[in-house]
Amino acid sequence: MNPETVLSSLIPHRTPVNDTASAFAPSNIALCKYWGKRQESLKLPVTGSLSVSLGPLGTRMDIVRADRDGLWINEQEQQRKSNVASRFFSFLNLLRPEGCYLQCHSTNTVPTGAGLASSASAFAATVRAMDQLFAWELPDRNLSILARIGSGSACRSIFHGFVEWQAGTREDGLDSFATPLEANWPEFRIGLLTVSSAPKPVGSTEGMRRTMETAPLYRAWPDQVARDLPRIREAVLNRDFPTLGSTAEQNAMSMHATMIAAWPPVIYWQPESLAVLHRVRELRESGTEVYVTMDAGPNVKLLFLSQEEKALLQEFPALHVVTPFPGA
Repeated sequence: MNPETVLSSLIPHRTPVNDTASAFAPSNIALCKYWGKRQESLKLPVTGSLSVSLGPLGTRMDIVRADRDGLWINEQEQQRKSNVASRFFSFLNLLRPEGCYLQCHSTNTVPTGAGLASSASAFAATVRAMDQLFAWELPDRNLSILARIGSGSACRSIFHGFVEWQAGTREDGLDSFATPLEANWPEFRIGLLTVSSAPKPVGSTEGMRRTMETAPLYRAWPDQVARDLPRIREAVLNRDFPTLGSTAEQNAMSMHATMIAAWPPVIYWQPESLAVLHRVRELRESGTEVYVTMDAGPNVKLLFLSQEEKALLQEFPALHVVTPFPGA
């Protein structure tokens, strides 16, 4: 099954209606990780996953019809043959007719390529903007499927808050999409510690492929997710923070263990990452209720509740605190 066939069943037409469009999508952090595809071109995952959005942190995509294609990221024009631009326009070509040229301005409020899911928010924002430009008026479920074809995690960035991605079983992927959980948690906090803003030495796609093909530990990964995902979902719905935090931390460490067992090893951690992990363990043992999660990158994300915010800011002055449910 190829993307063109799937898209033909989702998109009502490929004739642009408007000249401009603008949309925002949040970045997201997986609490139960997505690591591994069962089908590459449609970005179909081996397992489900569950994430929380980063509220105002993400990508705004502004699209204008023009006489030539162009992509700007944070006001810097990307070379048309660069990997970033090639991937982006290959995706746009699935959505637009031949001869429809678009100038696309992506403004990111998270570091690009550093393990903070900037590609997820970028593709989700692009799908929402294209929905406006072509006046498709697609339901969020279909937008989630479209975003997934651009970048797997993007299907979760269509929504705010806690979001679960259903793995699905169909070959066409029409049952693999994200849905938001009906859960507000005003006290829930995410702390971002940026160890490095540089692009990752091994991209997520290559890291997943290498792990699946060479890591003996990967055989246990689907069973790990099968245990962790329902526990995290229930913890979110019950506001059971100790269960959520401990399960999310173990899930993240298990994912990184499978990468390290690959050959050559996929190691995203840097010495500063490990220092933070050790310090968080010490803080927890001394009574501060804080947990960590890490995606495919060196940066560490702290999970905690609002009552711990002051102490953690004193411990980590550079901590960027995100409130996913402001005013909830």
